[in-house]
Amino acid sequence: MCARLLLGPGGSGLGLRASSEGLLWGAGAGCVAGRQQQRQASSAEAALKKTPLFDFHRDHGGKMVGFAGWSMPVQYKDSHIASHMHTREHCSIFDVSHMLQTKVHGKDRVKFMESLVVADIAELKDNQGTLSLFTNEKGGIIDDLIVTKTNQGYLYVVSNAGCADKDSVHMKARMAELKAAGFDVDLEFLDEALIALQGPTMSRVLQEGIKEDLNNLTFMTSTLATVFGVPDCRVTRCGYTGEDGVEISIPKTRVVELTEKLLANSEVKLAGLGARDSLRLEAGLCLYGNDIDETTTPVEATLVWTIGKRRRQNKDFPGADIIIPQIKAKTARKRVGLVSTGPPIRQHTPVLSLDGKVIGEVTSGCPSPCLKKNIAMAYVDAEFAKNGTAIQVEIRKKAVPATISKMPFVPTKYYSG
Repeated sequence: MCARLLLGPGGSGLGLRASSEGLLWGAGAGCVAGRQQQRQASSAEAALKKTPLFDFHRDHGGKMVGFAGWSMPVQYKDSHIASHMHTREHCSIFDVSHMLQTKVHGKDRVKFMESLVVADIAELKDNQGTLSLFTNEKGGIIDDLIVTKTNQGYLYVVSNAGCADKDSVHMKARMAELKAAGFDVDLEFLDEALIALQGPTMSRVLQEGIKEDLNNLTFMTSTLATVFGVPDCRVTRCGYTGEDGVEISIPKTRVVELTEKLLANSEVKLAGLGARDSLRLEAGLCLYGNDIDETTTPVEATLVWTIGKRRRQNKDFPGADIIIPQIKAKTARKRVGLVSTGPPIRQHTPVLSLDGKVIGEVTSGCPSPCLKKNIAMAYVDAEFAKNGTAIQVEIRKKAVPATISKMPFVPTKYYSG
């Protein structure tokens, strides 16, 4: 996701404020009174895009907020923490229809995609996917995305909602260049719904409505299937929670029907952006716009593993002349995990050495519902990046002890067979 999402403590007593950057949570933020503010809020809400599940969310108690230009549920009747823990212990449905879904067609589709991203797309097996990065010539990250090499003669790409406009422009421009040079490539931007079913009981729930044996669908693989009677669904075993899960691309006219059928199982509940953010942070997953952006390189972000071995050797992706030398020479700063007790750590919190020197800044942070301690991501000077290093964070002008921690904070449970 591209907009910013900050979580307040607990899940109660929180004020919500929508902004052009996304969703901001602030403890104790009160209601904004006055007719002018109400008119402005109403106008802003009307301008937001709506997913095919918008009315369904409201009918089921979804608290709708502006996020990346869309009206999305931040939570339902359950508290944020209850929703988070339900996903860890059972499974939850997340509406991710705001994400940009694209098919890349043509015999030069792999060449096209490899001219934009750092992954080795050619080496993927049929119906296998990978996390990758759009990079610019300065080595910065334009967006993160998942690319799946299907056996239907196209690449299936899912990228972030908040970056949809710039991603589509970026891909169209490159397509035009390749076409002008005689290459065969075409883009199809999909108008489909996308839901994520995430949690340890996902497989048992979904298997009741799909004939394919989910034991054969391992992490980052994909298949076309009929799901609970709905044909032409693309089911990909992936997600943004650290749990076993799938994302299901489905015709938007059938998404309410499928969601209702999944909710008929008592294991399944609806979950919103609040739980999704704390789940992804526990799993150590980056949020675009917070933890990575066009000013960070894959090396600084500890995402070198996304760069294919052949791509490193050939140095044939955007920004390779900047990124490849960084792999050997290291960088001045590095993305790390932090843990602490006491007051929660928030985005933009300064990170300090033990002698009070500013050595970095927090990019994401929240109290961990699973660990009962504060967790955060930050960029710090490389000399302080070793796990176990004692540091401090400055909260309300006070230095609070913290420790550099490995990520994920909570072990991931991706299904590998």
